[in-house]
Amino acid sequence: MEIELKFNIQSDRVADAIWEDELFASMEEADSREEMCLDARYYDTADYALSKSYIAYRVRKEGERWVAALKWRGTNVGALHKREELCVPVYDNKPDVSIFAQSDMGDELMRITGGRELECIFKTQVHRKMFRIDTGTSIFEISIDSGRILTPYGQEPINEVEIELYSGETDELLEIGKMLTDRYELTIAENSKYARGINLIMNGR
Repeated sequence: MEIELKFNIQSDRVADAIWEDELFASMEEADSREEMCLDARYYDTADYALSKSYIAYRVRKEGERWVAALKWRGTNVGALHKREELCVPVYDNKPDVSIFAQSDMGDELMRITGGRELECIFKTQVHRKMFRIDTGTSIFEISIDSGRILTPYGQEPINEVEIELYSGETDELLEIGKMLTDRYELTIAENSKYARGINLIMNGR
């Protein structure tokens, strides 16, 4: 399960300040800082069967590698997002539901799509800066994202910070989030990138 906090960043200045801040210096894992471009495509049937079933199918280039991901059963309360997630390394950005065949969710995916062709419904282009912190009881990854959601019906900017729980307790995740929001007056990001893309499409059709 993917568990993370999402917050909106109000300016490039704030994004740079978070990246350069030594707030978590004593907890930061050595050599964990990384920057990469994330180019993602989200796929669905022509009648949006996956979206209607609350399933996101994404293929993303992460630096030099491609990763396909399924996300489902998503919930969020304020900034806290939880959802089931399944990731599989792939060779390119072509959709192929058979790569999930060995999982229970793969069976569900096959049933919903029914062998129909999948098409790219929207894209995201993100520059991500990230680092990990280890509190001794929990491990988190902090990601600062800037970019765009690109759909046939319009675009939206991406300026946000995500704090993902790798191991440990949700209560400590919330404490880390509070430290950042108190320092930078961040606002809650209630919708994921996927949800924002779907909203753009549905409002534009």
